[in-house]
This record gives sequence, structure tokens and C-alpha cells, in this order.
Amino acid sequence: MKKQFAVIGLGRFGGSIVKELNELGMEVLAIDVNEEKVNEYASVATHAVMADTTDENTLRSLGIRNFDHVIVAIGDNIQSSILTTLMLVEIGVDHITVKAQNDYHEKVLSKIGAHKVVHPERDMGIRIAHNLVSKNVLDYLELSDEFSIVEIEAGARVDGYTLIDLDLRAKYGCNIMAVKRGEDINVSPAAEDVLKHGDVLIVIGADRDITRMEQDLFDDDSD
Repeated sequence: MKKQFAVIGLGRFGGSIVKELNELGMEVLAIDVNEEKVNEYASVATHAVMADTTDENTLRSLGIRNFDHVIVAIGDNIQSSILTTLMLVEIGVDHITVKAQNDYHEKVLSKIGAHKVVHPERDMGIRIAHNLVSKNVLDYLELSDEFSIVEIEAGARVDGYTLIDLDLRAKYGCNIMAVKRGEDINVSPAAEDVLKHGDVLIVIGADRDITRMEQDLFDDDSD
């Protein structure tokens, strides 16, 4: 059975969610106060409506309580974002994800009952910063304030070494979740697996340990 999603706010963030959910075969209700935005996504979403979501009666008339997940992706209007989230909580929506503009906004959203708060701009900034600092770090996902998952490209320093040779868990406290070589992905690689220059390692660990490991083994000065 298809899950039903409602996306409130059809800016770049909300619009991209609508498109991706549609690609994944989900049923999506797209909502915005701007008629142009609604018209833009009318052919993408299952349904698209123009509505003021700060009004509880409007939300109830849309049957918002029946949706599996509601994403509040309202852009610059923090007041509307907070009021909409509050209405959704009071109506009893099961899963509410809200885009936050800043840390203060996040605190308010969490206090009034948002189930998940995301910072797409901040998170993207963190990922870009890590990519800029190290040419070997291809992607970065923050799990908490101290732990992350990163994609690191193997350089010449580790070419021909096995995972047991490098002993990353003992030396750095990092675990290799998978190794990508071209189109092939080796999930949970064996200790005897040999790394090659250009392999992409998916690593999980504490930020300080990942940084130390990357500097010691993957930052090839000769590249």
C-alpha cells in the first residue's frame, strides 16, 4: 500500500521532496499559499492545492490527519512554519518533519512537538566545507555532533594494502561499512580485501578519528 505524504511549502526544498516522492511512487499532496507554485507542481504531485495551512479548519478540510507523513517546508516565514506545525500537532498527525531556518527556530519546533527537524542549508554547508577542506572526502553525513559517515577516496598511500594491514578499527576507531569500486559495491568487506587507488570507502566513526585517519592515510600530497 502506497504511503501518503503531504508537503507544505513548494520552494526549492519542498519542491524537490515532492518530485522525489513522486519518482518513488508515493502519493503526494502538494500545498502552498502561492497559486503559481501550486500550478507548477500540479502535474508532479498526486494533488496540488492552494491553502493557508496556519488555519486549523483548512488543514482538517484537507484530511491532513489521514496522511502518513507531513513535511513542513515553508521557506522564510518562520511564523507560518511554527503555526502550521502547531496545528498539525494538535490535529494529531503521526509524523511531522519540519525545515528549520536556524537553531532558535529548531528549538521552538521541537518544543511544540515536531517529530523531526531538518536544516538542509546548514547540512549542505557542512558537507561542502568538508569537501573543500579535503579533496579525498567525497561526501559527508553528520549522524550527531560527534559521529559521521563519510565517503573517502583511496589514494596511493593505501593502494595494495588489505583492510587488516591498515587495521583502521584498532588504530583509529573507524569502521569500513562498504567499499565501492566503479559500479561494484562490497558491503561489509572482509579483512583480507585489498584496496586499490580510486576505491571509495564508506567509513563510520567519530569526527576526530575520521579526520586523523584521513590525514594519515588518505591525504596524498603527491596528488
